[in-house]
Amino acid sequence: MIDRRSFIKSGAISGIGIVTAPSLFGSLNAPAGRRVGIIGLDTSHSIAFTKTLNAPNAGDKYSNYKVVAAYPKGSLDIKSSVDRIEGYIGQVKEMGVEITNSIDELINKVDVVLLETNDGRRHLEQALPVLKAGKRMFIDKPMAASLADSLAIFKASEKYGVPIFSASSLRYIHGIDQLRTGDKGKVLGAETYSPASLEETHPDLFWYGIHGVETLFTIMGTGCKTVTRAHTPGADLVVGVWGDNRIGTFRGIREGKTGYGGKVYTEKDIMVLGQYAGYNPLLEEIVKFFDTGVVPFDPRETVEIMAFMEAADLSKAKGGKPVSMDKILSKAEKTAGKKAI
Repeated sequence: MIDRRSFIKSGAISGIGIVTAPSLFGSLNAPAGRRVGIIGLDTSHSIAFTKTLNAPNAGDKYSNYKVVAAYPKGSLDIKSSVDRIEGYIGQVKEMGVEITNSIDELINKVDVVLLETNDGRRHLEQALPVLKAGKRMFIDKPMAASLADSLAIFKASEKYGVPIFSASSLRYIHGIDQLRTGDKGKVLGAETYSPASLEETHPDLFWYGIHGVETLFTIMGTGCKTVTRAHTPGADLVVGVWGDNRIGTFRGIREGKTGYGGKVYTEKDIMVLGQYAGYNPLLEEIVKFFDTGVVPFDPRETVEIMAFMEAADLSKAKGGKPVSMDKILSKAEKTAGKKAI
């Protein structure tokens, strides 16, 4: 199984992360309505998406969308993210991308936006001008650094009549598509795992555990009612009980061998998920969304993913006691209602 970190490393060697020759991309020619802008050059995702979209052979598979401009200032005080920005500016310039001095300047040069800032705390403030300008937007994980901010973004999306889409690329891990045919019967439960390194500026699972949590909700769907978390320095085990008595678990790994995967328990089979599928399956869905404005899954899943992770933090604080998702959502709704959108 190839884990996501190994995929990124191998991609950098082959050119996803390091562009060695501007001539590889030719002259950038973005068709009308297909100009993509990026906010945040502090993540490898920005480089990976740009390399794929701006490649000469990208063609119709990506609806001829091209990244034409980027506003680089994503994270402000997360050193591991900030230290990437200067180098990533150079890389996207080699791919024909113009660097802007503000989000407002970026908006005037593009038709759609990839909000890639690694720091979820900045997503609400950076998303609002895009929504006010009426531009469709993909928001990379985490949608925000709190459930309340996520709900505020959704409220702004509704207010300004602009659809948004947020997801981890682990939503498209190999094997997930087999569940959509119905051949396996009803999903009765699942267990997923992923790395879960921590970042002090974000709730625990928001930083990296979100990948495995997204996989869990892709399998299980909405309807989680209670969340219980066991925590040690090396690992987390988070148990969700759904309203129809199904159980889904997420294991966050911080010690030993890491990777991405899981098992799905269905009426007809116990299915082991395959390897990480890379960024392109997600990118294909993003460009379809840019074209149609239709989100490829129920946005309530995104809300419940954020609530599940926030509930897991509260369960940890309570010594592993179960936490009600309804209470977490109700509290966040009140907070989101007070935010200016």
